[in-house]
Amino acid sequence: MDKLLRYLLAVAWILGAAGPIPAQTSKAGTAGPDTDRAFTRLIQRYYDAWNSLDVEKAGEFYAKDAGLIFYDITPFEYHGWAAYKEGVKQAFFDKMTSAKLIPNNDLRVTRRGNVAWTTVTFHLSGALKTGGAMELDARHTAIWVKRGGRWLVVHEHISVPLPE
Repeated sequence: MDKLLRYLLAVAWILGAAGPIPAQTSKAGTAGPDTDRAFTRLIQRYYDAWNSLDVEKAGEFYAKDAGLIFYDITPFEYHGWAAYKEGVKQAFFDKMTSAKLIPNNDLRVTRRGNVAWTTVTFHLSGALKTGGAMELDARHTAIWVKRGGRWLVVHEHISVPLPE
């Protein structure tokens, strides 16, 4: 955690010293910067990896720092990719025979240098090993950092609306 805090402080100092960097924000899928098209493809690959029900494939999109926090629907939070990986296998994959995460056409990307955040809603459709079905709509926010030429998730928040 101390290493992550030093990293974030260094990034903040660099951003402050460089002066304001204009944010590039737009809705992907519309005529926009190449960044949006790149993130549209990245998000689709991200969802395809999760749809494979192979945590190793999904793991390619995540930074592996132990101090990172990921919020999912259940449980409350995961500390680091290793915990997230195991938790998702137990809480989700071990209970499903199939699952399809379908991102909606509302992706928004905001980028400042090598940091970006994305928001998108998605639909989950799945079959439970117990024979039931799972259908739900959810929200997904991710913070990405470009490392070694690759965008990696360093924080993620997935939530579902309260039932009406």
